[in-house]
Amino acid sequence: MSKSLIIVESPTKVKTLKKYLGKSFDVKASVGHIRDLPVKSLGVDVEHDFEPEYVTIRGKGKIISELQNAAKKADRIFLAPDPDREGEAIAYHIAHCLSSAQKPVSRVLFHELTKKAVLAAIDKSSELNLYLFEAQQARRILDRLVGYQISPLLWEKVRRGLSAGRVQSVAVRMVCEREQEIESFVSEEYWTIDTHLKGTLPPSFNARLDRIEGKKKKVEDRTTAEMITAELQQADFVVEKVEKKKKRRHPAPPFITSTLQIDANRKLRFSAKKTMTIAQKLYEGIELGKAGPVGLITYMRTDSTRINGEALSDARTYIKKSFGPDYLPPKPRVFKSKKSAQDAHEAIRPTDVSNTPDSVAPYLDRNMLSLYTLIWKRFVASQMNPALFDQTSIRIDAGKYSLKAVGSIMRFLGFMTLYVEAAEGSSSDPDKKRHSDRDVTLPDLTQGDRLQLLDVLPKQHFTQPLPRYTEATLVKALEENGVGRPSTYAAILSTIQDKEYTILAERKFSPTDLGKLVNGLLVDHFQGIMNVEFTASMEKKLDNVEEGKIKWLDVLREFYGPFKERLILAKEKMKSVKRGGVPTDIPCSLCDGMMVIKWGRMGEFLACEKYPECKHTQNFKKLEDGKIVPIEREEPEETGKVCEKCGRPMVYKHGRYGKFLACSGYPECKHIPAITTGVKCPQDGCKGEIIQKKSKRGKIFYSCNQYPKCKFALWDKPVNKTCPKCGASFLLEKETKKTGPHLKCADKACGYQEKSD
Repeated sequence: MSKSLIIVESPTKVKTLKKYLGKSFDVKASVGHIRDLPVKSLGVDVEHDFEPEYVTIRGKGKIISELQNAAKKADRIFLAPDPDREGEAIAYHIAHCLSSAQKPVSRVLFHELTKKAVLAAIDKSSELNLYLFEAQQARRILDRLVGYQISPLLWEKVRRGLSAGRVQSVAVRMVCEREQEIESFVSEEYWTIDTHLKGTLPPSFNARLDRIEGKKKKVEDRTTAEMITAELQQADFVVEKVEKKKKRRHPAPPFITSTLQIDANRKLRFSAKKTMTIAQKLYEGIELGKAGPVGLITYMRTDSTRINGEALSDARTYIKKSFGPDYLPPKPRVFKSKKSAQDAHEAIRPTDVSNTPDSVAPYLDRNMLSLYTLIWKRFVASQMNPALFDQTSIRIDAGKYSLKAVGSIMRFLGFMTLYVEAAEGSSSDPDKKRHSDRDVTLPDLTQGDRLQLLDVLPKQHFTQPLPRYTEATLVKALEENGVGRPSTYAAILSTIQDKEYTILAERKFSPTDLGKLVNGLLVDHFQGIMNVEFTASMEKKLDNVEEGKIKWLDVLREFYGPFKERLILAKEKMKSVKRGGVPTDIPCSLCDGMMVIKWGRMGEFLACEKYPECKHTQNFKKLEDGKIVPIEREEPEETGKVCEKCGRPMVYKHGRYGKFLACSGYPECKHIPAITTGVKCPQDGCKGEIIQKKSKRGKIFYSCNQYPKCKFALWDKPVNKTCPKCGASFLLEKETKKTGPHLKCADKACGYQEKSD
């Protein structure tokens, strides 16, 4: 009996495929990549047309041997890693390792792991895609050339352990530039003026000042606002125009990788990495009781909104049966993918629409069910009729002032019965709130109707800078700027945090001092590589390699010449923060030199500019205005407490970042107790507690004591007090010039705050 060998990436897929393929197939897993460029050297021969040096990845020798033994026993080999560039590269390297078996090799693309799709994919197996492999190889070599040649420069000029990346460094630059915009933003005062009006019939309603003497004008200060308020109180209010329109709101397309990460972040508070990890499990197969393992969603790395005809038909049948004919459009809705979309895969959708969230709930954990529900609802809603509402706009004349009121009444929820796309800043699922949102109803008015003024409501505002990036908005910005690809967004966001160039606190990215420093050096000396447009154009070139339009070597040759020149110049011209440091106006207390800021393994510190003649060093802190203040060394203070680890006295010591509690038995005992807040971690399933910490730059923040297992973090101090409005488990300590010290709910949608001592 003939037997075929099928090789996938993930061991999780093995069980799913064995169920579908039976005993005529032997199924093995490569467990990801098996060969790659070496870790400890460049691995690219730039003098001989960028010839890559591939080596067996450490620990993969045994797997390769197992695959080779299985290949010898098989009549035919099917290579089925994931259907993308990385998967194609894995397939190529597996084929290389199995070449001695001299068996026919075919490439299989599994876009979904259902029995029907798996068997169809095997029937449609083809040759390996050389262009796809070359696109991956070109990307890998480009990233290696940049990372392995700029990173050592940063080690020399700043400190060891730093890294640069062709795409990650551009993402850091985007975060840094947004921070610069925020810091340089000058807030401007403006006022809105609302009137509360009443017609002959209820209800009363609000109308906002829209024009002054027929023109849009900003009310800039209190004096002007008070003058307008006084004049409106004496004015006659007459309806100038009433306009009624029927409006439609159409559903969003089914998910692609970026929109899945964005909505999962906004609705579920999932990081991009967490979203992709869960989606991978849903794709590879979930045990559904007696049915065995079933792939619940299609492949999750895609930028196409395309849906196949069979899936559309199934969705329409489900909608008609479950919601009724009023919810079903006359024909399937087809969404256009963006021009840059590869269209190699369908959109992310359930493999079988009859696998409703309720039916699979017993087999999924909470997070898996939440993400699957999001994907299922978005797909089904995308094929439902639009929401219908009546919108009324009323323009009101009040002398030289013109006011406007807009109201809408929902007539038919349509797709919104099932799913509503999340907006930036939303902190909970709008699906749960849609029915509680009050429709704004205006009275039945006609042109010429006179209105009675009940009140004038002036309100002061201040313009706000663009907000810091969240994971959702940064993914969106990366996609819009063409930086990275669907398969890389999650890795980019993780890397810029892991390298300590950015910190994610209160769900917003801000650059660290180290991130700002490295970004400044790279922008100064590698303007081309650090440019968003350049990075986007390089992604397009890699797409063209994949499509066979240009040669991969041509891309590398065009890139490396200018890059090599910039690298040589940077080695000569880039200032050494490590050696020279950043100058300050602080004199050295031991000699006539000045102190400079340097970088060490534990962060910034002050050192004498005359090192090594003078070896004086000192810790410092930064004030809010950026001023550097040296921290004087002090003798430890007795506390009367005992170390819980060794029984010695606990003392207060003074370090780089201020006063802290530690054991007097240092260095034999290095116990430093955590400063607890008494607040339990709010992350689902986490049993940790929020404690006070200090970053390597000395900034206080609050995070879960289960780190790195749980990465929940806050900049503001949490207080163990339940929000009386929304029931959130804690409040945050805040203080502003306008409101003074106060407690505020962490959920911005709630908005609760109270005064604090």
